[in-house]
Amino acid sequence: MTVLAEPAVVGSARRWAMLAVSTLAQAAAVIANNGVAYLIPTLHGHDGYSLATAGAIAAAPSFGVMASLVGWGWLADHRGERLVLLSGLTATAVCSAAAALTHGIALLWVLLFLAGAGSSAANSASGRVVVGWFPPHRRGLAMGIRQMGQPMGMAVGAVTIAIVAAHHGVHAALWVPAIATLVAAGGVALVVLDPPRPEKRAGSAPNPYRKDSYLARIHGVSVLLVVPQFMIGTFMLVWLTDARHWSTAAAGTLVAVANILGALGRMASGQLSDVVRSRMRPLRWVAIAAGATMVLLGITAGLGWFVAVPLIVVASVLTVADNGLAFTAVAERAGPFWSGRALGLQNTAQFLTAAVTGPVGGLAVAQLGYAWTYVVTGVLPMLAIGLVPVRGERTPE
Repeated sequence: MTVLAEPAVVGSARRWAMLAVSTLAQAAAVIANNGVAYLIPTLHGHDGYSLATAGAIAAAPSFGVMASLVGWGWLADHRGERLVLLSGLTATAVCSAAAALTHGIALLWVLLFLAGAGSSAANSASGRVVVGWFPPHRRGLAMGIRQMGQPMGMAVGAVTIAIVAAHHGVHAALWVPAIATLVAAGGVALVVLDPPRPEKRAGSAPNPYRKDSYLARIHGVSVLLVVPQFMIGTFMLVWLTDARHWSTAAAGTLVAVANILGALGRMASGQLSDVVRSRMRPLRWVAIAAGATMVLLGITAGLGWFVAVPLIVVASVLTVADNGLAFTAVAERAGPFWSGRALGLQNTAQFLTAAVTGPVGGLAVAQLGYAWTYVVTGVLPMLAIGLVPVRGERTPE
Protein backbone atom coordinates (compact mmCIF):
# COMPACT_ATOMS: atom_id res chain seq x y z
CA MET A 1 0.00 0.00 0.00
CA THR A 2 1.26 3.49 -0.80
CA VAL A 3 1.15 5.98 2.05
CA LEU A 4 2.41 9.49 2.43
CA ALA A 5 5.76 9.92 4.08
CA GLU A 6 6.25 11.79 7.33
CA PRO A 7 6.43 15.51 6.46
CA ALA A 8 9.68 17.40 6.72
CA VAL A 9 10.25 19.75 9.62
CA VAL A 10 8.88 23.27 9.24
CA GLY A 11 8.06 25.87 11.84
CA SER A 12 4.77 25.30 13.62
CA ALA A 13 3.57 28.82 12.83
CA ARG A 14 4.26 28.38 9.11
CA ARG A 15 2.51 24.99 9.06
CA TRP A 16 -0.64 26.39 10.65
CA ALA A 17 -0.47 29.47 8.43
CA MET A 18 -0.44 27.21 5.36
CA LEU A 19 -3.44 25.36 6.78
CA ALA A 20 -5.25 28.67 7.28
CA VAL A 21 -4.50 29.84 3.74
CA SER A 22 -5.46 26.45 2.30
CA THR A 23 -8.77 26.72 4.12
CA LEU A 24 -9.23 30.26 2.80
CA ALA A 25 -8.47 29.06 -0.73
CA GLN A 26 -11.03 26.28 -0.41
CA ALA A 27 -13.64 28.70 0.98
CA ALA A 28 -13.06 31.18 -1.85
CA ALA A 29 -13.34 28.38 -4.42
CA VAL A 30 -16.63 27.28 -2.85
CA ILE A 31 -17.99 30.82 -2.97
CA ALA A 32 -17.24 30.78 -6.71
CA ASN A 33 -18.60 27.34 -7.58
CA ASN A 34 -21.31 26.68 -4.97
CA GLY A 35 -22.30 30.17 -3.92
CA VAL A 36 -23.96 30.68 -7.30
CA ALA A 37 -26.79 28.50 -5.97
CA TYR A 38 -27.84 31.49 -3.86
CA LEU A 39 -28.71 33.32 -7.07
CA ILE A 40 -31.61 30.92 -7.64
CA PRO A 41 -34.26 32.93 -5.70
CA THR A 42 -33.45 36.07 -7.71
CA LEU A 43 -33.19 34.23 -11.03
CA HIS A 44 -36.50 32.46 -10.34
CA GLY A 45 -38.52 35.06 -8.43
CA HIS A 46 -37.26 38.33 -9.94
CA ASP A 47 -35.79 37.53 -13.35
CA GLY A 48 -38.55 35.08 -14.26
CA TYR A 49 -36.57 31.93 -15.04
CA SER A 50 -38.05 28.54 -14.22
CA LEU A 51 -36.66 26.70 -11.22
CA ALA A 52 -35.06 24.11 -13.53
CA THR A 53 -33.40 26.83 -15.66
CA ALA A 54 -32.18 28.71 -12.60
CA GLY A 55 -30.77 25.43 -11.28
CA ALA A 56 -28.99 24.82 -14.58
CA ILE A 57 -27.36 28.29 -14.43
CA ALA A 58 -26.32 27.65 -10.84
CA ALA A 59 -24.80 24.32 -11.93
CA ALA A 60 -22.50 25.91 -14.55
CA PRO A 61 -19.52 26.26 -12.18
CA SER A 62 -19.93 22.64 -11.12
CA PHE A 63 -19.61 21.52 -14.75
CA GLY A 64 -16.44 23.61 -15.01
CA VAL A 65 -15.06 22.03 -11.87
CA MET A 66 -15.88 18.56 -13.16
CA ALA A 67 -14.10 19.20 -16.46
CA SER A 68 -10.85 20.42 -14.90
CA LEU A 69 -10.24 18.61 -11.61
CA VAL A 70 -8.13 15.76 -12.95
CA GLY A 71 -6.07 18.16 -15.06
CA TRP A 72 -5.28 20.36 -12.07
CA GLY A 73 -4.49 17.20 -10.08
CA TRP A 74 -2.06 16.02 -12.75
CA LEU A 75 -0.37 19.43 -12.73
CA ALA A 76 -0.09 19.35 -8.93
CA ASP A 77 1.48 15.86 -9.11
CA HIS A 78 4.09 17.08 -11.61
CA ARG A 79 4.61 20.81 -10.95
CA GLY A 80 3.58 21.43 -7.35
CA GLU A 81 0.69 22.84 -5.38
CA ARG A 82 1.69 26.51 -5.18
CA LEU A 83 1.64 27.01 -8.97
CA VAL A 84 -1.73 25.30 -9.27
CA LEU A 85 -3.32 27.36 -6.50
CA LEU A 86 -2.04 30.67 -7.84
CA SER A 87 -3.08 29.92 -11.44
CA GLY A 88 -6.53 28.60 -10.60
CA LEU A 89 -7.56 31.25 -8.09
CA THR A 90 -6.40 34.09 -10.34
CA ALA A 91 -8.31 32.65 -13.32
CA THR A 92 -11.44 32.37 -11.18
CA ALA A 93 -11.18 35.98 -10.07
CA VAL A 94 -10.87 37.18 -13.67
CA CYS A 95 -13.77 35.05 -14.98
CA SER A 96 -16.06 35.97 -12.08
CA ALA A 97 -15.38 39.67 -12.68
CA ALA A 98 -16.12 39.19 -16.38
CA ALA A 99 -19.39 37.42 -15.50
CA ALA A 100 -20.36 40.37 -13.33
CA LEU A 101 -19.97 42.66 -16.35
CA THR A 102 -21.82 40.58 -18.96
CA HIS A 103 -25.57 40.47 -19.66
CA GLY A 104 -26.18 37.53 -21.98
CA ILE A 105 -27.37 34.31 -20.36
CA ALA A 106 -25.32 32.09 -22.68
CA LEU A 107 -22.14 34.09 -22.07
CA LEU A 108 -22.91 34.19 -18.35
CA TRP A 109 -23.12 30.38 -18.29
CA VAL A 110 -19.78 30.07 -20.13
CA LEU A 111 -18.01 32.50 -17.80
CA LEU A 112 -19.42 30.74 -14.73
CA PHE A 113 -18.24 27.46 -16.23
CA LEU A 114 -14.72 28.89 -16.64
CA ALA A 115 -14.77 30.37 -13.14
CA GLY A 116 -15.66 26.94 -11.80
CA ALA A 117 -12.86 25.37 -13.85
CA GLY A 118 -10.34 27.74 -12.28
CA SER A 119 -11.69 27.30 -8.76
CA SER A 120 -11.25 23.53 -8.93
CA ALA A 121 -7.49 24.03 -8.60
CA ALA A 122 -8.04 24.58 -4.88
CA ASN A 123 -9.77 21.25 -4.36
CA SER A 124 -6.80 18.97 -4.93
CA ALA A 125 -3.90 21.37 -4.41
CA SER A 126 -4.99 22.83 -1.06
CA GLY A 127 -5.74 19.33 0.23
CA ARG A 128 -2.29 18.15 -0.85
CA VAL A 129 -0.69 21.09 0.98
CA VAL A 130 -2.41 20.07 4.22
CA VAL A 131 -1.77 16.33 3.88
CA GLY A 132 1.83 16.99 2.86
CA TRP A 133 2.69 19.24 5.80
CA PHE A 134 0.86 17.45 8.65
CA PRO A 135 1.84 14.06 10.17
CA PRO A 136 -0.56 11.09 9.91
CA HIS A 137 -1.87 11.33 13.48
CA ARG A 138 -2.88 14.97 12.89
CA ARG A 139 -4.13 14.75 9.31
CA GLY A 140 -7.74 14.01 10.22
CA LEU A 141 -8.03 17.16 12.33
CA ALA A 142 -5.99 19.25 9.88
CA MET A 143 -8.04 18.10 6.90
CA GLY A 144 -11.23 18.59 8.89
CA ILE A 145 -10.21 22.20 9.46
CA ARG A 146 -9.34 22.61 5.79
CA GLN A 147 -12.66 21.07 4.80
CA MET A 148 -14.36 23.72 6.93
CA GLY A 149 -13.71 25.94 3.94
CA GLN A 150 -16.63 24.35 2.09
CA PRO A 151 -19.43 25.17 4.56
CA MET A 152 -17.73 28.43 5.51
CA GLY A 153 -17.74 29.41 1.85
CA MET A 154 -21.39 28.45 1.63
CA ALA A 155 -22.09 30.55 4.74
CA VAL A 156 -20.37 33.59 3.26
CA GLY A 157 -22.29 33.06 0.03
CA ALA A 158 -25.58 32.86 1.91
CA VAL A 159 -25.11 36.18 3.70
CA THR A 160 -23.52 38.01 0.77
CA ILE A 161 -24.46 36.62 -2.64
CA ALA A 162 -28.13 36.00 -1.81
CA ILE A 163 -28.64 39.39 -0.16
CA VAL A 164 -26.67 41.39 -2.75
CA ALA A 165 -28.56 39.62 -5.55
CA ALA A 166 -31.92 40.31 -3.89
CA HIS A 167 -31.16 44.04 -3.55
CA HIS A 168 -28.87 44.80 -6.49
CA GLY A 169 -29.25 41.95 -8.97
CA VAL A 170 -27.38 38.86 -10.10
CA HIS A 171 -24.44 40.63 -11.72
CA ALA A 172 -23.61 42.76 -8.67
CA ALA A 173 -23.55 39.59 -6.56
CA LEU A 174 -20.91 38.01 -8.82
CA TRP A 175 -18.31 40.48 -7.56
CA VAL A 176 -18.30 38.52 -4.28
CA PRO A 177 -16.50 35.43 -5.70
CA ALA A 178 -14.22 37.66 -7.78
CA ILE A 179 -12.96 39.49 -4.70
CA ALA A 180 -12.81 36.36 -2.53
CA THR A 181 -10.63 34.38 -4.95
CA LEU A 182 -8.33 37.36 -5.56
CA VAL A 183 -7.74 37.70 -1.79
CA ALA A 184 -7.08 33.94 -1.50
CA ALA A 185 -4.55 34.07 -4.34
CA GLY A 186 -2.70 36.79 -2.46
CA GLY A 187 -2.60 34.62 0.66
CA VAL A 188 -1.17 31.70 -1.30
CA ALA A 189 1.55 33.90 -2.79
CA LEU A 190 2.63 35.05 0.67
CA VAL A 191 2.44 31.81 2.69
CA VAL A 192 2.21 28.49 0.82
CA LEU A 193 5.21 26.26 0.14
CA ASP A 194 5.14 23.02 -1.84
CA PRO A 195 5.29 20.09 0.64
CA PRO A 196 8.31 17.76 0.36
CA ARG A 197 8.02 14.51 -1.55
CA PRO A 198 10.37 11.54 -1.80
CA GLU A 199 12.49 11.23 -4.91
CA LYS A 200 10.61 9.51 -7.69
CA ARG A 201 12.31 6.40 -9.01
CA ALA A 202 11.28 3.85 -11.61
CA GLY A 203 8.54 1.68 -10.16
CA SER A 204 8.13 3.85 -7.06
CA ALA A 205 4.75 5.26 -8.11
CA PRO A 206 2.48 2.36 -9.18
CA ASN A 207 -1.11 3.07 -10.13
CA PRO A 208 -3.07 2.54 -6.87
CA TYR A 209 -6.28 1.77 -8.78
CA ARG A 210 -4.78 -1.39 -10.23
CA LYS A 211 -4.09 -2.99 -6.84
CA ASP A 212 -7.63 -3.22 -5.43
CA SER A 213 -11.04 -1.51 -5.34
CA TYR A 214 -10.40 0.49 -2.17
CA LEU A 215 -10.17 3.92 -3.80
CA ALA A 216 -13.02 3.17 -6.20
CA ARG A 217 -15.27 2.24 -3.28
CA ILE A 218 -14.45 5.49 -1.48
CA HIS A 219 -15.32 7.39 -4.66
CA GLY A 220 -18.64 5.51 -4.85
CA VAL A 221 -19.51 6.26 -1.24
CA SER A 222 -18.72 9.94 -1.75
CA VAL A 223 -20.96 10.12 -4.82
CA LEU A 224 -23.90 8.66 -2.92
CA LEU A 225 -23.35 11.03 0.00
CA VAL A 226 -22.91 14.15 -2.11
CA VAL A 227 -26.48 14.07 -3.44
CA PRO A 228 -28.15 14.97 -0.12
CA GLN A 229 -25.35 17.46 0.55
CA PHE A 230 -26.08 19.38 -2.64
CA MET A 231 -29.84 18.98 -2.38
CA ILE A 232 -29.67 20.76 0.96
CA GLY A 233 -27.05 23.25 -0.21
CA THR A 234 -28.94 24.13 -3.39
CA PHE A 235 -32.54 24.18 -2.18
CA MET A 236 -32.48 24.98 1.55
CA LEU A 237 -32.71 28.72 0.93
CA VAL A 238 -35.49 28.49 -1.65
CA TRP A 239 -37.38 25.92 0.53
CA LEU A 240 -37.33 28.34 3.44
CA THR A 241 -38.50 31.27 1.30
CA ASP A 242 -41.05 29.46 -0.91
CA ALA A 243 -42.42 26.66 1.27
CA ARG A 244 -41.91 28.16 4.74
CA HIS A 245 -42.44 31.80 3.64
CA TRP A 246 -39.32 33.16 5.33
CA SER A 247 -37.74 36.43 4.20
CA THR A 248 -34.56 36.17 2.14
CA ALA A 249 -32.53 37.78 4.94
CA ALA A 250 -33.87 35.40 7.62
CA ALA A 251 -33.44 32.34 5.41
CA GLY A 252 -29.93 33.40 4.41
CA THR A 253 -29.00 33.88 8.06
CA LEU A 254 -30.20 30.38 8.97
CA VAL A 255 -28.33 28.90 6.00
CA ALA A 256 -25.20 30.71 7.17
CA VAL A 257 -25.61 29.36 10.71
CA ALA A 258 -26.15 25.84 9.34
CA ASN A 259 -22.99 26.08 7.26
CA ILE A 260 -20.95 27.32 10.20
CA LEU A 261 -22.20 24.34 12.21
CA GLY A 262 -21.31 22.13 9.25
CA ALA A 263 -17.79 23.53 9.28
CA LEU A 264 -17.43 22.63 12.95
CA GLY A 265 -18.88 19.19 12.19
CA ARG A 266 -16.18 18.55 9.60
CA MET A 267 -13.49 19.45 12.09
CA ALA A 268 -15.10 17.19 14.71
CA SER A 269 -15.33 14.22 12.35
CA GLY A 270 -11.69 14.68 11.38
CA GLN A 271 -10.61 14.76 15.01
CA LEU A 272 -12.74 11.67 15.68
CA SER A 273 -10.94 9.81 12.89
CA ASP A 274 -7.59 10.64 14.53
CA VAL A 275 -8.85 9.44 17.92
CA VAL A 276 -10.31 6.13 16.68
CA ARG A 277 -7.41 5.79 14.18
CA SER A 278 -9.75 5.13 11.29
CA ARG A 279 -11.20 7.25 8.49
CA MET A 280 -13.74 4.67 7.33
CA ARG A 281 -15.57 3.79 10.56
CA PRO A 282 -16.60 7.43 11.17
CA LEU A 283 -17.54 7.65 7.48
CA ARG A 284 -19.98 4.77 7.95
CA TRP A 285 -21.45 6.41 11.06
CA VAL A 286 -22.00 9.63 9.12
CA ALA A 287 -23.78 7.75 6.30
CA ILE A 288 -26.18 6.13 8.78
CA ALA A 289 -26.99 9.42 10.51
CA ALA A 290 -27.37 11.37 7.26
CA GLY A 291 -29.77 8.86 5.71
CA ALA A 292 -31.99 8.72 8.80
CA THR A 293 -32.08 12.52 9.12
CA MET A 294 -33.01 13.10 5.47
CA VAL A 295 -35.93 10.68 5.72
CA LEU A 296 -37.16 12.33 8.93
CA LEU A 297 -36.79 15.74 7.27
CA GLY A 298 -38.96 14.63 4.37
CA ILE A 299 -41.66 13.23 6.66
CA THR A 300 -41.83 16.30 8.89
CA ALA A 301 -41.69 18.70 5.93
CA GLY A 302 -44.60 16.86 4.34
CA LEU A 303 -46.60 17.15 7.56
CA GLY A 304 -45.80 20.84 7.83
CA TRP A 305 -44.23 20.48 11.27
CA PHE A 306 -41.87 23.19 12.48
CA VAL A 307 -39.35 20.55 13.55
CA ALA A 308 -38.48 20.24 9.84
CA VAL A 309 -36.56 23.51 10.16
CA PRO A 310 -34.09 22.31 12.83
CA LEU A 311 -33.94 18.96 11.03
CA ILE A 312 -32.76 20.60 7.83
CA VAL A 313 -30.04 22.32 9.85
CA VAL A 314 -28.99 18.95 11.31
CA ALA A 315 -29.08 17.42 7.83
CA SER A 316 -26.90 20.22 6.46
CA VAL A 317 -24.30 19.41 9.13
CA LEU A 318 -24.35 15.64 8.66
CA THR A 319 -24.30 15.68 4.87
CA VAL A 320 -20.99 17.57 4.79
CA ALA A 321 -19.27 15.69 7.65
CA ASP A 322 -17.99 12.90 5.39
CA ASN A 323 -15.96 14.97 2.95
CA GLY A 324 -12.80 15.41 4.99
CA LEU A 325 -12.77 11.76 6.00
CA ALA A 326 -12.96 10.52 2.42
CA PHE A 327 -10.55 13.17 1.15
CA THR A 328 -7.89 12.28 3.72
CA ALA A 329 -8.30 8.55 3.10
CA VAL A 330 -7.90 9.00 -0.67
CA ALA A 331 -4.74 11.08 -0.28
CA GLU A 332 -3.20 8.62 2.17
CA ARG A 333 -4.04 5.61 0.03
CA ALA A 334 -2.93 7.12 -3.29
CA GLY A 335 0.43 8.43 -2.08
CA PRO A 336 2.44 11.55 -3.04
CA PHE A 337 2.74 10.78 -6.77
CA TRP A 338 -0.90 9.91 -7.38
CA SER A 339 -2.86 11.88 -4.80
CA GLY A 340 -3.43 14.86 -7.11
CA ARG A 341 -5.11 12.72 -9.74
CA ALA A 342 -6.89 10.55 -7.17
CA LEU A 343 -8.28 13.60 -5.42
CA GLY A 344 -9.18 14.99 -8.84
CA LEU A 345 -11.13 11.83 -9.67
CA GLN A 346 -12.74 11.93 -6.22
CA ASN A 347 -13.98 15.46 -6.71
CA THR A 348 -14.83 14.97 -10.40
CA ALA A 349 -17.29 12.24 -9.46
CA GLN A 350 -18.71 14.42 -6.71
CA PHE A 351 -19.07 17.51 -8.86
CA LEU A 352 -20.54 15.57 -11.78
CA THR A 353 -23.18 14.35 -9.35
CA ALA A 354 -23.58 17.84 -7.90
CA ALA A 355 -23.97 19.37 -11.37
CA VAL A 356 -26.79 16.95 -12.15
CA THR A 357 -28.35 17.38 -8.72
CA GLY A 358 -29.22 21.04 -9.37
CA PRO A 359 -31.49 20.69 -12.43
CA VAL A 360 -32.72 17.17 -11.56
CA GLY A 361 -33.45 18.28 -8.01
CA GLY A 362 -35.41 21.24 -9.35
CA LEU A 363 -37.50 18.93 -11.54
CA ALA A 364 -38.02 16.52 -8.64
CA VAL A 365 -39.24 19.31 -6.38
CA ALA A 366 -41.58 20.56 -9.12
CA GLN A 367 -43.05 17.06 -9.65
CA LEU A 368 -42.88 15.46 -6.20
CA GLY A 369 -42.60 18.37 -3.79
CA TYR A 370 -39.86 19.00 -1.26
CA ALA A 371 -41.00 16.33 1.20
CA TRP A 372 -40.84 13.34 -1.14
CA THR A 373 -37.64 14.64 -2.73
CA TYR A 374 -35.97 14.71 0.68
CA VAL A 375 -37.19 11.18 1.48
CA VAL A 376 -35.93 9.76 -1.80
CA THR A 377 -32.61 11.54 -1.35
CA GLY A 378 -32.26 9.97 2.08
CA VAL A 379 -32.16 6.49 0.55
CA LEU A 380 -28.77 7.15 -1.06
CA PRO A 381 -26.70 7.42 2.16
CA MET A 382 -28.27 4.14 3.28
CA LEU A 383 -26.99 2.51 0.09
CA ALA A 384 -23.53 3.90 0.87
CA ILE A 385 -23.30 2.17 4.24
CA GLY A 386 -22.38 -1.24 2.86
CA LEU A 387 -19.99 0.24 0.29
CA VAL A 388 -17.67 1.84 2.88
CA PRO A 389 -14.40 -0.18 2.68
CA VAL A 390 -13.75 -0.78 6.38
CA ARG A 391 -11.78 -3.96 5.70
CA GLY A 392 -8.28 -3.39 4.42
CA GLU A 393 -7.97 0.09 5.92
CA ARG A 394 -4.53 0.93 7.21
CA THR A 395 -4.64 2.54 10.65
CA PRO A 396 -3.13 6.05 10.64
CA GLU A 397 -0.09 6.03 12.94
